[in-house]
Amino acid sequence: MSRRVVRQSKFRHVFGQAVRNDQCYDDIRVSRVTWDSSFCAVNPKFVAIIIDASGGGAFLVLPLNKTGRIDKAYPTVCGHTGPVLDIDWCPHNDHVIASGSEDCTVMVWQIPENGLDAALSEPVVVLEGHSKRVGIVSWHPTARNVLLSAGCDNQVVIWNVGTGEAMISLDDMHPDVIFSVSWSRNGSLLCTACKDKKVRIIDPRKKKIVAEKDKAHEGARPMRAIFLADGNIFTTGFSRMSERQLALWKSDNMDEPICVQEMDSSNGVLLPFYDPDTSIVYLCGKGDSSIRYFEITDEAPFVHYLNTFSTKEPQRGMGYMPKRGLDVNKCEIARFYKLHERKCEPIIMTVPRKSDLFQDDLYPDTAGPDPAFEAEEWFAGKNGGPILISLKDGYVSTKNRDLKVVKTNILESKPATKAESIPTIKKHASPQSTVVSVSRNYNFYQHLLNIDCCCEQMV
Repeated sequence: MSRRVVRQSKFRHVFGQAVRNDQCYDDIRVSRVTWDSSFCAVNPKFVAIIIDASGGGAFLVLPLNKTGRIDKAYPTVCGHTGPVLDIDWCPHNDHVIASGSEDCTVMVWQIPENGLDAALSEPVVVLEGHSKRVGIVSWHPTARNVLLSAGCDNQVVIWNVGTGEAMISLDDMHPDVIFSVSWSRNGSLLCTACKDKKVRIIDPRKKKIVAEKDKAHEGARPMRAIFLADGNIFTTGFSRMSERQLALWKSDNMDEPICVQEMDSSNGVLLPFYDPDTSIVYLCGKGDSSIRYFEITDEAPFVHYLNTFSTKEPQRGMGYMPKRGLDVNKCEIARFYKLHERKCEPIIMTVPRKSDLFQDDLYPDTAGPDPAFEAEEWFAGKNGGPILISLKDGYVSTKNRDLKVVKTNILESKPATKAESIPTIKKHASPQSTVVSVSRNYNFYQHLLNIDCCCEQMV
């Protein structure tokens, strides 16, 4: 009687490949800050890298096609007064990125359509509410303009970026530094890993801890915890003997893990990257020279080792491309942007297939760029999964949408927008609203006249 020795999986032969040298981004001064974030964020248009900067904090934003040597004078995003610790691209707008810094602020930036042609020092909005450095920023997966930040003041703040307001502050749940925060698939819950060795599942709108596990990993070094698509929790950390571990937990009962696996005795913090479409978790250790990947299933041992991609150079950080930015014609299921000391190197993960046809089983519908609902709806209690798109014909990016921040003091100091500059009187409009509309337009025209006068004087 024959016995099946090897578990069947379409991802068993996934292999990684670094791109050619001319497709890397060279001569980049990658940040030397001792903070365990990925230092890199990627989307289908840009790669952003936190760099060393004198006199404050800065990061580079490069169009994906701008490979080769990066000029030392290349413009940066440089509004922070302290080193930048974390960056995150908005999933609903490929031109908007958030940054958290040692200067205790969070800033949200709008990147021009073709990238930067001059240094960008004016954010769209500055979010102030933390009393110590901000080490984590993370956008809500399904609601527009909802941003989370976590600082060394042990506080998690959830912002409505559209109004620039702090809507939720979780300031009494963590007695120590927060190592990681992860949204659930529909953004209704948070999962945090803290220096007190506890993993907590939190309902942020009710300000309530739903479940928690003490000593999820007994070692003193930093843990990470992420939500999986089925609601389970995946964690990485260290054992009492300082061996690196991974574990899988049921979110509704965290008494005992579903499984725990020892990995090795390296001391680099493991950064987990998760693909909900394929249920693959990629583990990139800071200071490692490898990426390990595992498939998560509902059959024992639940977390199945697939393979390891290794290079000679250790990684300082890692960026992970969203699924819609991959080349489906080459059966590419993941792409990483590995930071060396002086360069950024893309690494492509591929499933070997002979057919040139679209591989439906590798590319189920994936999260698209459109939000499921607005920030106000989420804060009011609405939940919903991401709006899915097909990758059959490849992803075509939509037109850039400007991020608008509605604050009374900001609106009063800005000229009216183009839409407001054309006087329109709706049927049944009250006289009062008509007066407001006309006065706005009068102010706008007056503003234009002032500009014209200034120009004539200059001439």
